[in-house]
Amino acid sequence: VQLQACGGGLVQPEGSLRLSCAASARTFSRYTMGWFHQPPGKEREFVAAWKGSRSSTYYADSVKGRFTISRDNAKNTVYLQMNNLKPEDTAVYYCAADNRLITSSIGYAEQYDYWGQGTQVTVSS
Repeated sequence: VQLQACGGGLVQPEGSLRLSCAASARTFSRYTMGWFHQPPGKEREFVAAWKGSRSSTYYADSVKGRFTISRDNAKNTVYLQMNNLKPEDTAVYYCAADNRLITSSIGYAEQYDYWGQGTQVTVSS
């Protein structure tokens, strides 16, 4: 499975961005798709995920109410709509995929088998 993320950029605080991640998986709808970010000098952190088999969504507490994950199975693409961005959201954002995750593993980067290349999001005035 190959993942291609895009949509990052420079945005002012309280602004919005939408990230996209296109996947090459033939059975895309079965994959759990996750978004992680890695702020400067920190470990990779969970942001959001959509569990393919149940169409359930999960969010880190820091982004609840501001970020929305969605997917278009016809286009093999997952999105991350980010609103009301804050300077602390500045990070490289990665999409990830796996088709064997259990719910309790969704927030752990090491549980995902496939990763995109990352896209930089910078929130600054």
